[in-house]
Amino acid sequence: MASNHNSANDVDVDLGTLFASIARDWRRILVIALVVTAAAFALASVLTPKYKGETRILIETRESEFTRVDTNSVRSAPILDEEGVASQVEVIASTDIIKKVAAQLDLANVDEFDAKPSGLANLLAMAGLATDGNNLAPEERVLKAFREKLEVYRVENSRVIVVEFSSEDPKLAAAIPNAMADAYIAVQRAAKLESNADATQWLEPEIAELREKVKEAEQRVAEFRGKSDLFIGENNSVLATQQLSQLSTELSRVRANRSAAEAKVSTMQAALEGGVSLDTVPDVLASPLIQRLRENELELRAQIAELSTTLLSNHPRIKALNSQVNDLQLQIRSEARKVLTGLQNEARTARAREEALLADVNRLKAESARADEEGVELRALEREAAAQRELLESYLTRYREASSRGERNYLPADARIFSRAVVPAEPYFPKKVPIIGAAFAATLLLMVIATLLRELFSGRAMRPAARADIPEVEDVEMPPRRATSALTPAEAARAAARTHEVAETEPDVEDEAEMPAAPVRRLRARQEMPPQEPENRFGEIDVDEAAAQLISEGTARAVFVSVGVDDGAAAAVLVAREIAESGLRTLLLDLTASGAASRATVESRFMRGVTDLLVGEAQFADVIHPDHFSPLHVMPIGTANLPRAMRAVDRLPIVLDSLNTAYDIVIIDGGPGSAESVGRLMGEDTRAVVSCLWPNDDVGELAEHLAEAGLGEPMIVRPARIGDVRPGRSAA
Repeated sequence: MASNHNSANDVDVDLGTLFASIARDWRRILVIALVVTAAAFALASVLTPKYKGETRILIETRESEFTRVDTNSVRSAPILDEEGVASQVEVIASTDIIKKVAAQLDLANVDEFDAKPSGLANLLAMAGLATDGNNLAPEERVLKAFREKLEVYRVENSRVIVVEFSSEDPKLAAAIPNAMADAYIAVQRAAKLESNADATQWLEPEIAELREKVKEAEQRVAEFRGKSDLFIGENNSVLATQQLSQLSTELSRVRANRSAAEAKVSTMQAALEGGVSLDTVPDVLASPLIQRLRENELELRAQIAELSTTLLSNHPRIKALNSQVNDLQLQIRSEARKVLTGLQNEARTARAREEALLADVNRLKAESARADEEGVELRALEREAAAQRELLESYLTRYREASSRGERNYLPADARIFSRAVVPAEPYFPKKVPIIGAAFAATLLLMVIATLLRELFSGRAMRPAARADIPEVEDVEMPPRRATSALTPAEAARAAARTHEVAETEPDVEDEAEMPAAPVRRLRARQEMPPQEPENRFGEIDVDEAAAQLISEGTARAVFVSVGVDDGAAAAVLVAREIAESGLRTLLLDLTASGAASRATVESRFMRGVTDLLVGEAQFADVIHPDHFSPLHVMPIGTANLPRAMRAVDRLPIVLDSLNTAYDIVIIDGGPGSAESVGRLMGEDTRAVVSCLWPNDDVGELAEHLAEAGLGEPMIVRPARIGDVRPGRSAA
């Protein structure tokens, strides 16, 4: 007989009761939320609307390339770096610009800017926690209110400055940022005008002084050049140097002529003294007289040759002609000597010219050396004069530019307004819809939390923890058996209670506060009910016997079917766990529409399972999950679309064969079904099992139909037989 243990003092939170309090008090929660929402709407309607205007300014150079004097000048480039733009933000928000805008728009007479301090502000001022606004001048109050409503900032990673202003008057919200942008542009131009005027005033005396310096420097250059005779000739060179160059060229030419004349004299002397024919001397041949004498000689020789054909050499005529030839030769030699004398005179003249030029060159060399020494000092004076002249020209250029810009008033600011504020049509505060929505949602959330906390603190949501001991059963002897699961009885009871619902209503039981959890109360109630049918009417067996019989028969697949909705889930789960704990590789396949079997074994039935496998959205590794309380593996029904999975049901036998290859036994919970549906799940070494919570005629008819369909004698299993309750298992 089972022993009786004292109840534990532990309590659990009854989530059903806890959240039922929200459903019970939903009217009160909704009413309070609506009241708070109405109050938020009234408050948003009472608040003074505020409007916001926005003007955008781009910092960029406005100088045209056609009016810029020096396009490469550094001073012509505006400051466009990050620090420069940040500095312009401070300039826009400066007190001077705010005062100008306030005076321009007469903000001192606007109540929004010259409002008297409120009573709370006066109290804080009396307590020393704030400044007394009554002691501030009207201008200071306007500045303070202006700064509170003004926001000037730079758009990140750009040179754009945004001027925002909020006001109760939409026209002021647009007019003030536009006026501030205009005032900033005016300040920029005024600053440039002032800088331009200062530059002009400074350049005037500087230019006058530079003119005198340039004049003095150029005068010193001229005086030094005249004193040192450093006159400049062609190619910007000193006259002495230029003359030396010319004489050197002439000397080279005279030397060449002299050498040529001497060579001709030597050649002619050698020809005359050696008796060589003068025909080989070029200068002799070049003489016209000698050429005529040579022509006469040739004519005479021709006559002698002609007469020799008829006359002898002693003939007077031939002798006369030979005498004339000899006279001509003497004349040719005489003329050759005259040519030689001319060449000798030419050579002597060339030598004398060479000596004179050489003397002049030596003299000019000395003068050039002196000119070079004095040229060093002259160039220094010229450099100084050139530097003064260049500076004067630069100052004159800048002065003319500054003067022309000042006279024409052309000094563009390095900024432009590219987006002006427009009069806003809607206020930015208060936004009634977001305020009302936030108030309603926040009130609902707070009321729900308050209701849950009240229910917890009142103790109504608490219940005694499920007991680990077994309800007392009269005179029941329990045979020893090995532990089959790590699941505690309380957990098994809760899992079985989640697996299915009992159709019949439980009778009242005395002293209900002393009863254990709901599954045990159902067991006690059924135990007290008289059996409607004789025990073992259809030869039904319990879980242990079913598991032992399936193991002994070497069953590879067991198909559990029931007559009621999910009636067989408890038996299938318990038999599968019993077989798994025996050491066999066991898989529980849940094919019930509600996922009753997998709800008792895994965290959630909304996990990937066999339907996902059938439609191809998962692999085997994704759909097999471990049981939390035993070595059993579970494949739930899955989350895929059921009609789509049914279209792929032809793949189910392939899946079952694969599972039989990987596991020793596969337990299939098919839920309520017929012989035809069970037949589609049968295979080699398969046993049909009818599971029931209570044996009745429907169970018997289902078993007969299975047998008549040729599926063999089915095994009828129920989780626990009446009067045979064992520790560690509830009759789910």
